Amino acid sequence: MTCYVYILQSVSSGKYYIGSTNDFEDRLKRHNEGRSKYTKNRGPWELVYKEEHPERSSAVRREKEIKSRKRKKYIETLIAQFNSG
Repeated sequence: MTCYVYILQSVSSGKYYIGSTNDFEDRLKRHNEGRSKYTKNRGPWELVYKEEHPERSSAVRREKEIKSRKRKKYIETLIAQFNSG
């Protein structure tokens, strides 16, 4: 099953949210409808980065890796690479 690691950016605050899912379209919809605890009342959210993984375990590992960096510069580098390709 294909899974995705994604980064969303709040249009209102500019903050980032990093997550993983096997159904990206549904997940983005849930974030924007306020049905996700962290992102509730912080949207609207837009996709700024997404990568595909062949299985859930590799997507979760990658999500944790990105979150462990905790540097805005690293996230912005990923976004720039995503938007240039």
